[in-house]
Amino acid sequence: MAVGFGSIVSTLGGLIALFNGSMLLLGWWRKATGPLGASTTTEISTAKDILAGLVTEQWKEETVLRSLGDPEPIPVPWRSTEHEELMDHPRLIAEGAVAFPSLSGHITAMVNDFRTLRCRRLVILGGPGVGKTTLAVQLLMELLRTRRPGEPVPVLLSAARWDTKARPQLRDWLAECLRMDYPALRAEGMPPDTPRTLAYRGEVLPVLDGLDELSDETRADILAALNRSMSGDDQLILTCRTAQFAESVNVVGDVLTAAAVIEPRPLSPGAAADYLQACLPPRPPATWSHVLDALRDGSAPALLEVTSTALGLWLVRIAYVASRVDPKPLLNLGHGDPSDLRDHLCDRLIPELVKSRPPADDPVQPFRPYHSWEPDQVHRWLTYLARQLAVTGADTHGMAWWHLARYTPTRSIRLTVSLGYGLLAGLTFGALTVPVVGAVVGLLSALVLMLTTGSWFTQTPGYVDLRLRGKRPLVLRTIIETLIIGLLGAFVGWRIGESGLYAMQIGLLTGLVFVFMLGVPRFEHPTTATTARSPRATWRADRNLTLVQVVIGIAIGIMAVILLWNVGISLIGAFAGGLLLGLLIELIKGRHHAWLAYSLTVPRLASKGVLPLRAMGFLEDAHRLGLLRTEGPFYQFRNIELQKHLSDQKHFSGSVSGR
Repeated sequence: MAVGFGSIVSTLGGLIALFNGSMLLLGWWRKATGPLGASTTTEISTAKDILAGLVTEQWKEETVLRSLGDPEPIPVPWRSTEHEELMDHPRLIAEGAVAFPSLSGHITAMVNDFRTLRCRRLVILGGPGVGKTTLAVQLLMELLRTRRPGEPVPVLLSAARWDTKARPQLRDWLAECLRMDYPALRAEGMPPDTPRTLAYRGEVLPVLDGLDELSDETRADILAALNRSMSGDDQLILTCRTAQFAESVNVVGDVLTAAAVIEPRPLSPGAAADYLQACLPPRPPATWSHVLDALRDGSAPALLEVTSTALGLWLVRIAYVASRVDPKPLLNLGHGDPSDLRDHLCDRLIPELVKSRPPADDPVQPFRPYHSWEPDQVHRWLTYLARQLAVTGADTHGMAWWHLARYTPTRSIRLTVSLGYGLLAGLTFGALTVPVVGAVVGLLSALVLMLTTGSWFTQTPGYVDLRLRGKRPLVLRTIIETLIIGLLGAFVGWRIGESGLYAMQIGLLTGLVFVFMLGVPRFEHPTTATTARSPRATWRADRNLTLVQVVIGIAIGIMAVILLWNVGISLIGAFAGGLLLGLLIELIKGRHHAWLAYSLTVPRLASKGVLPLRAMGFLEDAHRLGLLRTEGPFYQFRNIELQKHLSDQKHFSGSVSGR
């Protein structure tokens, strides 16, 4: 077979590029896997200061969003638990009595009490809506504000992110979280592997939130892992619901070593009234005087019950104090059923939050949405999500963006995609060859896609990680296998070709095809709660993975173009057929198509009016409005009362469709 000058140049250029790339890769690999240097005391101190600044900035935004200190913290009284079976021997916890003052004294007093604990370990217990996470955030901020030389930096983490089977030691998991959540610690100029150094030297105080949101087995595993991992100097703050923590203690057969355990007491009517009065202007409308008097003297029992928790008091503040509207309904409903008053406050919550926080593009205003939404739209869409969580039997405390693909039948979507691709492939090959071949190719392509796309809508998201540190065996195996496959391809090319140059071409192409089809996908990983920073981050990571798959498909297609061209097919025909073949291979080969499934499903849900076309934008804005919070890759209703209220409503017209 005659070989043109262009093919010779192309082949030689490819071999040179492959050699240079391999040398560069090996050099980078040696540098990435080389020994780490030791950090000096000054470097560690600087790293701690940087981490403290990042955490302060992160949670200062959250305190503004939750109005945690404006004008003062909600005065929840916290005391040492009465359940002695949940706490270690008092002499191991502190010298003298283990007690904590009310927040009405000041959060500084609680931090001072925390510092007097022998090991500085604290478990915050209580029921839903009592302010466990709020207290954890307030302690974190005060510890940062008053951080003394040598003290560790408090970092709040979701307990749901800890996979004790993959990371059985607390310090290993903590180091991984620091690497992911605070990239500045890995920036150029920082000491080598700063996150690991900080974690292993006890320079970080983990604040683990939401232990109760895990399964019974996982909670027990984490409690056991904490006792197994912590040494005498390790500090910790942990939040959990009382019942779930008691279950874990019973399963493990031990409490959290040397940890003080506190629980809240109900807010007194006087404390609740004083807090509301502090939030009002010095001379409020006369109706407010009647409301506060009714709260203090107990003549409005429903209002008394609702405001006995931090959550209920916050709802009253958002619905009537912040909105500056007449609070007369608080008096009317305050004499009735507490559930009616809670429903009324939940109905007012969404409109008030939407009205009080207009959209803004300025990134320095992180608690205002990016888009404008109508309150009734927000109400309808959140109602749909709340009902889906309840009806499908999913975790009622979290929703994932990739689960949206499971909220509607997918057969019509898959059929549309399959027929569209099959039609394109059929027309292309029919024009290049004969109509019969085009029809066969189109039919087979559509059938393959119809059979393989069903799993798209149940897959979890993934991400591609091309970092080489710690992957020396994988990289070495891939290089060796690529060389072997390339040599085999060259041998086949030599046997069927007319020149050694053709053999080199075939060897190079087969090696590259192997790298793209099997080598790069080895760096593809599923996203889990332990590796996810936020829902938006997992959405972007899976989208980027999809783009990588498309690029690989195009690369495979280009190689197919070269092969088809060399066997005599026209350049246009080889180009069209090769690209279609490469994309088809990638579409059916990948293990993670969550972003594709989401992109195909959301328009259908939007056409029903149950979600907007910009579903991720809406979820992000709901988070910025304070209606949702994030836990790893999941969104959660920040207000459990709101979630129950929305899911129980009878007037919602959106249909709940299964697959």
